[in-house]
Amino acid sequence: MNPFEKDVQSKRNDAIDSGVGFGVSFVFFALMFIIATVIDYVNL
Repeated sequence: MNPFEKDVQSKRNDAIDSGVGFGVSFVFFALMFIIATVIDYVNL
């Protein structure tokens, strides 16, 4: 057995971590898009 399998640092589910990462990046890029759209509308 792999020695790293015996001493696991985090026992949390990876799907939760990847979902949180996806959510954070999605909110970041959506916010950038909204800011750019507002700036484009103001400069019209």
